[in-house]
Amino acid sequence: MKKVFIDGSAGTTGLEIRSRLEKRRDIELVALPEERRKDPAARKEALDSCDVAFLCLPDDAAREAVSLVENPAVTIIDASTAHRVSEGWEYGFPELAGRRERIALSRRIANPGCHASGYIALVEPLVRAGLLKKGAAPSAFSLTGYTGGGKKMIAAYEEALSAGTQEYLGGRQYALGQMHKHLPEIAAVCSLPRMPVFSPVIVPHARGMETTVFLSENETSASVDEIRQVYRETYREGNGVVRFAEDLPGSGVVSSAAFALRDGMAVSAFGTDGRIVLVSLFDNLGKGASGAAIQNMNIALGFPETEGLVL
Repeated sequence: MKKVFIDGSAGTTGLEIRSRLEKRRDIELVALPEERRKDPAARKEALDSCDVAFLCLPDDAAREAVSLVENPAVTIIDASTAHRVSEGWEYGFPELAGRRERIALSRRIANPGCHASGYIALVEPLVRAGLLKKGAAPSAFSLTGYTGGGKKMIAAYEEALSAGTQEYLGGRQYALGQMHKHLPEIAAVCSLPRMPVFSPVIVPHARGMETTVFLSENETSASVDEIRQVYRETYREGNGVVRFAEDLPGSGVVSSAAFALRDGMAVSAFGTDGRIVLVSLFDNLGKGASGAAIQNMNIALGFPETEGLVL
């Protein structure tokens, strides 16, 4: 039985991971009493005693946690943005070419950001296939359920939606200054020449995510069918977590909540040549956070990759 410690188990991602792992018989959760949860000595002891440590912390606290670990056998899966573009850390998106094997061998795994996951699943295979023009950095928007914002945002939304507060009834766009924290990993993992124009939008449902990337003739000369074929080939050999969908649920009207409470992701391409729309559907706490973290843990520990996932 493998020992797992969740540093930051009181946050949304940590709570979700804990609730999943508590049901498994192949995992022993290492827990700290509430009064010692922030005690550096207690955290160090717990971190050094486990096989896998999940860091569900703010960036600075995640860096501090890494500095506490002295046991070289401990695998760290960091759910913060602290190490996603850091040297020595493997980016935890196993569906990309060669990543699964590197994740299995790594002791430092950076769990991807939710918006980044949706964008990378769509764009990285096209970059690797040579279908994007030189200099292309396709623009995108991404709709996300409000649970991705943590406990304070969840409480604010639940109160506002219950009261019918007008401001919360529609999509709420943010990061208008184009400095969203997921942009560096998007550019790095997709080998883009610059960070793309990106608009994240919080929508008034708890869970679910829909990322949309636009391709004009300035970004690609490929046809919709050529792009779809790349997705078929890229995700054919996987484990079903990310899959190409000939069509997406909704009969032409696709909901950002379509994959709520699931750990899988569907990707597809639509439109006409010269005006192409790429779409990924998943759950912001599933493949966008906790589900992805558990998938990476399974790979690192040699468990079946989809153990404990809801597909």
